[in-house]
Amino acid sequence: MIAGGHTVYIGARDATRGREAADQLGAKFLQLDVTDDESVAAAAGRLTELDVLVNCAGAFEGMLKPEDATVGHMREIFDVNVFGVVRTIHAFLPVLRRSDAPVIVNVSSGLGSFGTVNNPERHESRFPLPAYASSKAAVGMLTVQYAKGLPGIRVNAVDPGFTATEMHGMSGDGIQTAEEGTDAIVRLASIGANGPTGTFSDRHGELPW
Repeated sequence: MIAGGHTVYIGARDATRGREAADQLGAKFLQLDVTDDESVAAAAGRLTELDVLVNCAGAFEGMLKPEDATVGHMREIFDVNVFGVVRTIHAFLPVLRRSDAPVIVNVSSGLGSFGTVNNPERHESRFPLPAYASSKAAVGMLTVQYAKGLPGIRVNAVDPGFTATEMHGMSGDGIQTAEEGTDAIVRLASIGANGPTGTFSDRHGELPW
């Protein structure tokens, strides 16, 4: 996006790491904690124009066994992965609506796809992750409902794929680079006013909900 001439803001709750990442990429830093209403509202108030909103904040409970999952675990994950999406869209919607071709991209996961986790040929089917997977399933439904309720905005969900990130700390064979993981996000962020809405896809194409 930056290479294409776009002004990109990176929202992060950790100001030091956020500024470092923004400086490395040539982006701008925006203080933002998606679990805090005031922080999200303040971040939205700093922008006067916005064409694309990418909701990519995520939390993962680790390889927590289903029998060990508690409401506390669920609440912590949902506060970031689900309620964070709602907080951010609600706060940024007024400025986003000023755009001629507004776009929202919700970063989801194949682990939130009923079709994918029930497909024995997909690696996602091997991981029972009650908090993370259910939160991403909720993101899918939010995407569909926002797409239906906001017809003037293109709203889509993407699965970055199994990508090397600090969230799970894994890399190597079978794991995408960060650049590969952003392919679908960039593609959906770059659509125009006549682009698709209410879809779920990865870098290879459409995915089942």
